Amino acid sequence: MSEYGTFSDDFYNTVSLKTEMPLPSSRESVMHFFEQLQKCYPELSNFYGREPNEYVLEQDKEQGDYRWASVEKNRISSGYVNPPTMEDAIQQHQLIFDSAPHLLSASKLDCELLTVMFGFDFTYRGNHHQLLADVLGMPPVMERLAGIDQSKMLSYEPMLQIALDEDCRVQARISIDPRTNAYHVKTSEFPEEQLSVFLHLRRYGSIAADESFVSTIEMLMNKGREILEDHLIEHLLQPLQQHIAIK
Repeated sequence: MSEYGTFSDDFYNTVSLKTEMPLPSSRESVMHFFEQLQKCYPELSNFYGREPNEYVLEQDKEQGDYRWASVEKNRISSGYVNPPTMEDAIQQHQLIFDSAPHLLSASKLDCELLTVMFGFDFTYRGNHHQLLADVLGMPPVMERLAGIDQSKMLSYEPMLQIALDEDCRVQARISIDPRTNAYHVKTSEFPEEQLSVFLHLRRYGSIAADESFVSTIEMLMNKGREILEDHLIEHLLQPLQQHIAIK
Protein backbone atom coordinates (compact mmCIF):
# COMPACT_ATOMS: atom_id res chain seq x y z
CA MET A 1 0.00 0.00 0.00
CA SER A 2 1.33 3.45 -0.91
CA GLU A 3 2.03 6.12 1.67
CA TYR A 4 -1.32 7.76 0.82
CA GLY A 5 -3.28 4.52 1.07
CA THR A 6 -3.07 4.58 4.86
CA PHE A 7 -5.41 7.58 5.08
CA SER A 8 -8.52 5.98 3.52
CA ASP A 9 -10.10 2.63 2.71
CA ASP A 10 -9.16 2.94 -0.97
CA PHE A 11 -6.71 5.22 -2.74
CA TYR A 12 -6.32 5.67 -6.48
CA ASN A 13 -4.22 7.80 -8.81
CA THR A 14 -5.23 8.63 -12.37
CA VAL A 15 -3.73 10.64 -15.23
CA SER A 16 -5.76 11.60 -18.29
CA LEU A 17 -5.11 13.53 -21.48
CA LYS A 18 -8.02 15.15 -23.31
CA THR A 19 -7.31 16.11 -26.92
CA GLU A 20 -8.91 18.68 -29.21
CA MET A 21 -8.94 16.32 -32.20
CA PRO A 22 -10.11 12.69 -32.23
CA LEU A 23 -7.44 10.09 -31.56
CA PRO A 24 -6.80 7.22 -34.02
CA SER A 25 -9.56 4.65 -33.64
CA SER A 26 -8.44 1.96 -36.05
CA ARG A 27 -8.14 -1.58 -34.71
CA GLU A 28 -4.42 -1.66 -35.52
CA SER A 29 -3.58 1.52 -33.62
CA VAL A 30 -5.60 0.70 -30.51
CA MET A 31 -4.53 -2.94 -30.27
CA HIS A 32 -0.87 -2.10 -30.85
CA PHE A 33 -0.99 0.46 -28.04
CA PHE A 34 -2.49 -2.01 -25.57
CA GLU A 35 -0.23 -4.86 -26.67
CA GLN A 36 2.87 -2.74 -26.00
CA LEU A 37 1.48 -1.83 -22.59
CA GLN A 38 0.77 -5.47 -21.80
CA LYS A 39 4.39 -6.38 -22.58
CA CYS A 40 5.45 -4.21 -19.63
CA TYR A 41 2.55 -5.25 -17.40
CA PRO A 42 1.48 -8.82 -18.29
CA GLU A 43 -1.11 -8.74 -15.50
CA LEU A 44 -3.19 -6.41 -17.70
CA SER A 45 -5.32 -9.12 -19.27
CA ASN A 46 -8.94 -7.93 -19.31
CA PHE A 47 -9.73 -6.04 -22.52
CA TYR A 48 -13.19 -4.73 -23.42
CA GLY A 49 -15.09 -1.95 -25.14
CA ARG A 50 -17.59 0.27 -23.33
CA GLU A 51 -18.97 2.59 -26.03
CA PRO A 52 -18.04 3.07 -29.69
CA ASN A 53 -14.33 3.98 -29.77
CA GLU A 54 -13.90 3.50 -26.00
CA TYR A 55 -11.62 0.65 -24.96
CA VAL A 56 -10.20 -0.48 -21.61
CA LEU A 57 -7.37 -2.82 -20.61
CA GLU A 58 -7.29 -3.66 -16.93
CA GLN A 59 -5.98 -6.04 -14.32
CA ASP A 60 -8.17 -8.43 -12.34
CA LYS A 61 -9.93 -6.34 -9.67
CA GLU A 62 -10.46 -9.13 -7.14
CA GLN A 63 -7.18 -8.55 -5.32
CA GLY A 64 -8.15 -4.96 -4.50
CA ASP A 65 -5.16 -3.29 -6.16
CA TYR A 66 -5.08 -3.10 -9.93
CA ARG A 67 -3.85 -1.17 -12.94
CA TRP A 68 -5.97 0.01 -15.84
CA ALA A 69 -5.70 2.10 -19.01
CA SER A 70 -8.27 3.35 -21.50
CA VAL A 71 -8.46 4.97 -24.92
CA GLU A 72 -11.53 6.97 -25.91
CA LYS A 73 -12.39 9.22 -28.82
CA ASN A 74 -10.62 12.24 -27.32
CA ARG A 75 -9.03 10.86 -24.17
CA ILE A 76 -6.19 8.63 -22.97
CA SER A 77 -6.24 7.59 -19.31
CA SER A 78 -3.98 5.66 -16.97
CA GLY A 79 -5.00 4.58 -13.49
CA TYR A 80 -3.83 2.54 -10.52
CA VAL A 81 -6.13 1.58 -7.64
CA ASN A 82 -4.39 1.00 -4.29
CA PRO A 83 -0.86 1.07 -5.74
CA PRO A 84 1.82 -0.51 -3.51
CA THR A 85 3.85 2.72 -3.84
CA MET A 86 3.33 6.02 -5.63
CA GLU A 87 6.39 5.22 -7.71
CA ASP A 88 4.58 2.17 -9.15
CA ALA A 89 1.72 4.38 -10.31
CA ILE A 90 4.02 7.12 -11.63
CA GLN A 91 6.09 4.65 -13.67
CA GLN A 92 2.92 3.36 -15.33
CA HIS A 93 1.75 6.88 -16.19
CA GLN A 94 5.17 7.78 -17.56
CA LEU A 95 5.24 4.69 -19.78
CA ILE A 96 1.77 5.35 -21.21
CA PHE A 97 2.24 9.05 -21.93
CA ASP A 98 5.78 8.66 -23.18
CA SER A 99 4.51 6.18 -25.80
CA ALA A 100 1.23 8.01 -26.60
CA PRO A 101 2.77 10.41 -29.19
CA HIS A 102 4.10 7.67 -31.47
CA LEU A 103 1.57 4.89 -30.75
CA LEU A 104 -1.60 7.02 -30.74
CA SER A 105 -0.41 10.16 -32.56
CA ALA A 106 -1.07 12.28 -29.47
CA SER A 107 0.45 15.71 -30.13
CA LYS A 108 1.49 18.27 -27.53
CA LEU A 109 -0.21 20.93 -29.67
CA ASP A 110 -3.45 18.95 -29.52
CA CYS A 111 -3.62 18.94 -25.73
CA GLU A 112 -6.84 20.45 -24.42
CA LEU A 113 -6.44 19.29 -20.82
CA LEU A 114 -3.97 17.18 -18.86
CA THR A 115 -5.22 16.01 -15.45
CA VAL A 116 -3.65 14.24 -12.48
CA MET A 117 -6.16 12.99 -9.92
CA PHE A 118 -5.70 11.67 -6.39
CA GLY A 119 -8.82 9.91 -5.05
CA PHE A 120 -9.65 8.69 -1.54
CA ASP A 121 -12.67 6.56 -0.61
CA PHE A 122 -13.98 6.22 2.95
CA THR A 123 -16.59 3.57 3.73
CA TYR A 124 -19.20 4.99 6.11
CA ARG A 125 -22.69 3.97 7.19
CA GLY A 126 -24.38 7.21 8.16
CA ASN A 127 -25.22 10.70 6.90
CA HIS A 128 -22.21 11.72 4.81
CA HIS A 129 -23.30 15.38 4.73
CA GLN A 130 -23.56 15.60 8.50
CA LEU A 131 -20.19 13.90 8.84
CA LEU A 132 -18.60 16.54 6.61
CA ALA A 133 -20.23 19.35 8.58
CA ASP A 134 -18.93 17.84 11.83
CA VAL A 135 -15.41 17.40 10.48
CA LEU A 136 -14.99 20.60 8.47
CA GLY A 137 -17.33 22.97 10.24
CA MET A 138 -19.44 25.62 8.49
CA PRO A 139 -19.51 29.40 8.08
CA PRO A 140 -21.57 31.01 10.88
CA VAL A 141 -24.61 31.82 8.72
CA MET A 142 -24.80 28.25 7.42
CA GLU A 143 -24.25 26.85 10.89
CA ARG A 144 -27.22 28.85 12.19
CA LEU A 145 -29.41 27.62 9.34
CA ALA A 146 -28.37 24.03 9.96
CA GLY A 147 -29.33 24.49 13.61
CA ILE A 148 -33.01 25.20 12.90
CA ASP A 149 -35.22 23.00 15.09
CA GLN A 150 -35.81 19.48 13.73
CA SER A 151 -33.67 20.18 10.65
CA LYS A 152 -31.62 17.40 9.09
CA MET A 153 -28.56 17.78 6.90
CA LEU A 154 -29.42 16.91 3.27
CA SER A 155 -26.56 18.45 1.33
CA TYR A 156 -23.14 19.69 2.31
CA GLU A 157 -20.56 19.33 -0.47
CA PRO A 158 -17.68 21.80 -0.06
CA MET A 159 -15.47 22.40 -3.11
CA LEU A 160 -12.50 24.67 -3.73
CA GLN A 161 -10.76 25.48 -7.01
CA ILE A 162 -7.63 27.62 -7.21
CA ALA A 163 -5.19 28.76 -9.90
CA LEU A 164 -1.55 27.88 -9.36
CA ASP A 165 -0.07 30.20 -11.98
CA GLU A 166 -0.66 33.75 -13.21
CA ASP A 167 -2.55 32.86 -16.40
CA CYS A 168 -4.77 30.27 -14.65
CA ARG A 169 -3.67 27.42 -16.92
CA VAL A 170 -2.57 25.28 -13.97
CA GLN A 171 -5.35 24.70 -11.46
CA ALA A 172 -6.09 22.59 -8.39
CA ARG A 173 -9.58 21.46 -7.43
CA ILE A 174 -10.54 19.80 -4.14
CA SER A 175 -14.01 18.27 -4.07
CA ILE A 176 -15.95 15.79 -1.94
CA ASP A 177 -18.60 13.37 -3.19
CA PRO A 178 -21.02 12.28 -0.43
CA ARG A 179 -23.52 9.56 -1.40
CA THR A 180 -26.25 10.10 1.18
CA ASN A 181 -29.61 11.12 -0.34
CA ALA A 182 -32.90 12.45 1.06
CA TYR A 183 -34.44 8.96 1.21
CA HIS A 184 -31.64 7.74 3.46
CA VAL A 185 -32.15 10.70 5.80
CA LYS A 186 -35.96 10.37 5.78
CA THR A 187 -35.90 6.68 6.70
CA SER A 188 -32.72 6.80 8.85
CA GLU A 189 -31.60 3.75 6.87
CA PHE A 190 -28.07 4.45 5.77
CA PRO A 191 -26.35 1.88 3.55
CA GLU A 192 -22.63 1.34 3.81
CA GLU A 193 -21.47 3.72 1.08
CA GLN A 194 -18.20 5.33 0.08
CA LEU A 195 -17.55 9.00 0.69
CA SER A 196 -15.00 10.18 -1.87
CA VAL A 197 -12.42 12.97 -1.68
CA PHE A 198 -10.81 14.13 -4.93
CA LEU A 199 -7.80 16.31 -5.63
CA HIS A 200 -7.50 17.26 -9.32
CA LEU A 201 -4.45 19.01 -10.76
CA ARG A 202 -5.19 20.35 -14.25
CA ARG A 203 -3.09 21.92 -16.96
CA TYR A 204 -5.05 23.55 -19.79
CA GLY A 205 -3.88 24.11 -23.36
CA SER A 206 -1.07 23.01 -25.63
CA ILE A 207 2.18 21.75 -24.14
CA ALA A 208 5.20 23.98 -24.88
CA ALA A 209 7.89 22.85 -27.31
CA ASP A 210 10.48 22.47 -24.53
CA GLU A 211 8.11 20.34 -22.41
CA SER A 212 6.55 16.90 -22.80
CA PHE A 213 3.53 15.03 -21.53
CA VAL A 214 5.77 13.24 -19.02
CA SER A 215 7.42 16.43 -17.69
CA THR A 216 4.02 18.14 -17.38
CA ILE A 217 2.61 15.14 -15.51
CA GLU A 218 5.62 15.23 -13.19
CA MET A 219 4.97 18.93 -12.48
CA LEU A 220 1.29 18.29 -11.71
CA MET A 221 2.13 15.24 -9.62
CA ASN A 222 4.60 17.23 -7.52
CA LYS A 223 2.12 20.05 -6.96
CA GLY A 224 -0.55 17.54 -5.97
CA ARG A 225 1.69 15.74 -3.51
CA GLU A 226 2.70 19.07 -1.99
CA ILE A 227 -0.95 20.03 -1.45
CA LEU A 228 -1.70 16.63 0.05
CA GLU A 229 1.25 16.57 2.40
CA ASP A 230 1.10 20.22 3.48
CA HIS A 231 -2.66 20.61 3.78
CA LEU A 232 -5.15 17.84 2.98
CA ILE A 233 -3.76 14.90 4.93
CA GLU A 234 -3.67 16.73 8.28
CA HIS A 235 -6.76 18.90 7.85
CA LEU A 236 -9.14 16.70 5.85
CA LEU A 237 -8.15 13.06 5.34
CA GLN A 238 -7.01 12.25 8.87
CA PRO A 239 -9.96 14.04 10.56
CA LEU A 240 -12.40 12.13 8.31
CA GLN A 241 -10.66 8.87 9.11
CA GLN A 242 -10.73 9.58 12.85
CA HIS A 243 -14.40 10.63 12.95
CA ILE A 244 -15.47 7.56 11.00
CA ALA A 245 -13.52 5.31 13.37
CA ILE A 246 -15.21 6.93 16.40
CA LYS A 247 -18.72 6.67 14.95
